[in-house]
Amino acid sequence: MTLHNSAMNLLPLRFAAALALSTAFTGLSAHAQGSDQPQLNLPRIELRAGMYRIDTQVAARFHERQTGLMHRTSMPSHEGMLFVFEHPGVQCFWMKNTLIPLTAAFVADDGTIVNLADMQPRDENSHCSTQPVRFVLEMNQGWFQSKNIRAGAKLTGQPFRSQP
Repeated sequence: MTLHNSAMNLLPLRFAAALALSTAFTGLSAHAQGSDQPQLNLPRIELRAGMYRIDTQVAARFHERQTGLMHRTSMPSHEGMLFVFEHPGVQCFWMKNTLIPLTAAFVADDGTIVNLADMQPRDENSHCSTQPVRFVLEMNQGWFQSKNIRAGAKLTGQPFRSQP
C-alpha cells in the first residue's frame, strides 16, 4: 500500500456526501477491525464498468487503505474495493497478508482505467500505476479479463468527475 494521508474533506463534495449518507444509512462503521481481521464494514457504493455492476467498498482513510483486502479468504465475484487518495500520484500496492489473487485497476479522476496489474497472494512486490491517479479498484483476479475490460475502458459512479 502507499503511505498517503487521507482526509474526507478533500474528496469531491458529492462523493463525500454520498459516502457519509451511505455510512449513516447502513449504520455500518467505517473503522477497520483488529489488525489481523478483514475489514468488512466499510461504506459501499455502486460502480459500473459498461453493463457490469460492481458492489464496491470504499477505503478512503489512511488506516482503511493500509488494511485494504488483507486477511480475506474470499470475495464475491461482483464485489471490489475502491481505494481513494486525496491527490493524484503514482500509487503502488503490494499483497502482504492478502490471501486472494487480485487485479488492481489504476483509475483516473474521470473513471478511465490507466493500467491493470495482476497481483498474487502474499506477494510483497510493488504494483504501480503508470501515471498519477487518485483511485485504485481491486477486484478478484480474472474479473476484468473475463469481462474484456482493459486499460482505456471507463468506470462510472459517484467518485468520478465528469469531463467538460
